[in-house]
Amino acid sequence: MAIQREEAAYDFYMDIYQQVDDASVKDTVEFIAGEEKKHKAFLVNYREGQYGADALRMAATIDYKIAEYLEEPGIEENISRQDVYLIASHRERRSHQFYTELANLHAEGDTKMMLLNMANEELKHKEKMEYLYANTAFAQTSGG
Repeated sequence: MAIQREEAAYDFYMDIYQQVDDASVKDTVEFIAGEEKKHKAFLVNYREGQYGADALRMAATIDYKIAEYLEEPGIEENISRQDVYLIASHRERRSHQFYTELANLHAEGDTKMMLLNMANEELKHKEKMEYLYANTAFAQTSGG
């Protein structure tokens, strides 16, 4: 199920990639799609016994909680840069929740640790997307 979610996430981001014209947004969306592709590869290799639960390391993240407080916009033609980042923030929040809930179904051990690490990866993506959203929606002005 997790592998299918990563495939769907990749497809989701590549669909957005096809719909936007802004080069910097395209680069960001392509990057995050590539991350989802890496997650799929990791999960496939983990399933085949090529990686242990400690193959991913937990990293400190900042959860700005922007996606929790702002409604998710729809995907439409000529979507704004900030809306792309907000949509991505919501998607990564849902992925974080998915892995956290899946981990909570398991007893302490390697599988639970790997799933918690995947949840952390998704939270790192959410952090990046919320950072980009905040800096786009609330750009610094010359007045401070």
